[in-house]
Amino acid sequence: MKMLESEDYKVVIIGAGNGGLVAAARLALAGIKVLLIEQHNSPGGFASSFVRGRFEFETSLHELADYGSVTNPGGIRVLFEKLGVDAEFLEIPEAYRIITKDLDVIMPFGIENFLNEIEKQVPGCRESVENFFKIAEDISNAFTYIGNSRGNPDEKVLINEHSNFLKTASYSALEVEEALSIPKKARDILNAYWAYLGLPMSRINFTLFAAMVNTYIKRGAYIPKYRSTEFTLALDKRIRELGGDIMYNTRVEKILVENGKVVGLETSNGDKINTNYVISNASQTLVYNKLIHPKSEVPEIAYKEVNSRIHGLSAFVVYLGLDASAEELGITEYSYFIMDDMDTENLYDQWNELRVPKGQATVCLNAAIPDCSPSGTSIIYITTLFKPEVWKAVKPEDYVNVKNRIADGLITDFENALGISIRDHIEEIEIATPETFARYTRTYNGVIYGYEPESWDSLVPRLMMMGDHNYIKGLEFAGGFGRRCHGYSSALKDGEIAALLVLNEITVKVKVQND
Repeated sequence: MKMLESEDYKVVIIGAGNGGLVAAARLALAGIKVLLIEQHNSPGGFASSFVRGRFEFETSLHELADYGSVTNPGGIRVLFEKLGVDAEFLEIPEAYRIITKDLDVIMPFGIENFLNEIEKQVPGCRESVENFFKIAEDISNAFTYIGNSRGNPDEKVLINEHSNFLKTASYSALEVEEALSIPKKARDILNAYWAYLGLPMSRINFTLFAAMVNTYIKRGAYIPKYRSTEFTLALDKRIRELGGDIMYNTRVEKILVENGKVVGLETSNGDKINTNYVISNASQTLVYNKLIHPKSEVPEIAYKEVNSRIHGLSAFVVYLGLDASAEELGITEYSYFIMDDMDTENLYDQWNELRVPKGQATVCLNAAIPDCSPSGTSIIYITTLFKPEVWKAVKPEDYVNVKNRIADGLITDFENALGISIRDHIEEIEIATPETFARYTRTYNGVIYGYEPESWDSLVPRLMMMGDHNYIKGLEFAGGFGRRCHGYSSALKDGEIAALLVLNEITVKVKVQND
């Protein structure tokens, strides 16, 4: 077994997903010598791309929240500028087009534009929806304050300046929307983003949902010009420029712990690395059940925590490279939410069955990036969700037929919703199931949505208690299973939080030693 010098790496990061990449870059920016270890041969995890024929497909990102424009910058733009990440992002033209049996509405970005359109669609609803956004803005401001306080906010400040944040923190989105007397049709239009969180409106925490909707509508949404690979490779480059190291094609087999403290780790290459600080982009479930060595060092409370949580959903994606332009095909928008209706309880339950779900989120990449594919062609990807356990029932010999049947149904539903035909123009098709995501990322059952963010385990309790969940000294987590819940923007921000927490620990330790 080889031994890497312990003094070379103050912090080791496991996994080059969004959280791990940002954590590594942020620590390297602070002058900390870091090593990032990734089992795949490239960075990004779900944030990547792949090529089929003459098309380069985005693996999972539909739209990046909280990036913003130069004049209205969001947290992600500010973070990338701070880290020196060189990547180009393009603005998505509209918020979304929502299509159900009873609706076909195109909603714009911009709070005032959004309010004007929803009032046009549902006369008399404007005041109630405006109140939704006022509360959502207060929530967003409260999160900014909590972030600046490093998880130690002053209770008096929260009570006096962010009372709406406290009043709504324990309620579901449905409960608050009903309390605001938002008409059902207006709620159906407003709630189109629900699938991004993967819970029915009766279970989605209002705080999380409102903050997400407010961020999208207020600042717009963006997409990297050259797919997610562009910014993940830019992060890779920046880590190296700042003196950090990255090791690909390498798995971490063990996190070594003694007397409740991290002392090192072992890799699949036979390296033993001595370090007192590890940040894991892999989930707490994986780390506590598979990586901590010896297992006796895992406190019982850590098992209780992960066992109390509910693993979120995985995805089913149909990637289509078409030999006709979007204009020729009659595809005029970027983002489509297509559902039978907005009975989110029923739609959520369907994701627990091995059939074609009556809900999809579909993107036409060319609507935001006209030259993302050769002239006269277009790229579409249709996404739906599944409880990962559903796919355990599929026999290996039936797998191809099952995924083809579901893909066929999703294409049909897209065609019927828009009143168009795309089948005869399919030049390239690739289908990803939960099994695909599990194979490429080794995430548990292919889960892409982290832990389900119900109110008891949503953004507020995770942020407020982030200092109380460190069961092994020197071990932190970053990414979609982390404090800010799942999603690209959340995982990126969580990576910075993890880095700052470790940086604070290192600083305190050095101060104590010097004293």
